[in-house]
Amino acid sequence: MEKSVLMEITLLKGKLHRARVTHTEVDYEGSCAIDEALLEASGIREFEEIHLWNVTNGERLVTYAIKAARGSGIVSVNGSAAHRASVGDVLIIAAFVRMSEAEAEHYAPSLVYVGEDNSIERVGHAIPAQQAA
Repeated sequence: MEKSVLMEITLLKGKLHRARVTHTEVDYEGSCAIDEALLEASGIREFEEIHLWNVTNGERLVTYAIKAARGSGIVSVNGSAAHRASVGDVLIIAAFVRMSEAEAEHYAPSLVYVGEDNSIERVGHAIPAQQAA
């Protein structure tokens, strides 16, 4: 008798698209502080692993999210990661989730597009067609 193997895949859970770095704090324990409203909109939890992709300089790193004050617009890259970002840099911040292929059939990520002041411009669950081409 053959055993059934549960296959899982990793999908994008939530993304903050083109967030701007507002602070860098080298003398900090680590992590990335993000406005609580942005975390909530993207579905990213405090202490969750996140990927930071620096559009400005090409740096990529993995850290974890912590809450900054709601409505503050703060995106602070802290600890050793602060050496890889500067105030004003544009970031894509992403979190991922593992699920079965069956669960993935009905899944959509939370995509948060922000303005230059890190205010939420729109939230979606699919990449617009003109960007996907």
